[in-house]
Amino acid sequence: MGTRRFMIRALMLLSWSTSIGAAVDCSTVTDLLSVCTSFISYGSPDPYPGSPCCEAVTNLNLMTHSTDNRRSLCGCFMGLITTNNPNSTAIATLPGFCGVPLGFIIKPDTDCDSYIF
Repeated sequence: MGTRRFMIRALMLLSWSTSIGAAVDCSTVTDLLSVCTSFISYGSPDPYPGSPCCEAVTNLNLMTHSTDNRRSLCGCFMGLITTNNPNSTAIATLPGFCGVPLGFIIKPDTDCDSYIF
């Protein structure tokens, strides 16, 4: 039941952000990735395709349909890396563990404004 609510909420957020043409809001990214907190904090358990954490990353991938959204999403990830500095590697590996390409590489030195097209 929790996964279904999560998916409905993610789809509502996605439809809202795409309907107004706005870039991805970082609070949306933080809310979606909140199910990955254990992995981000402790590096375990590893997320796997189909897990709630990977479903969140998949939902973020659905938001990468425009250059502005990819840049914005990249900036949100960079903010999470800065905030969770000791655990930045865990954040950077989320898309790879989940098999979800976001259209950009997550590294602490990524320049989202010049790198993302």
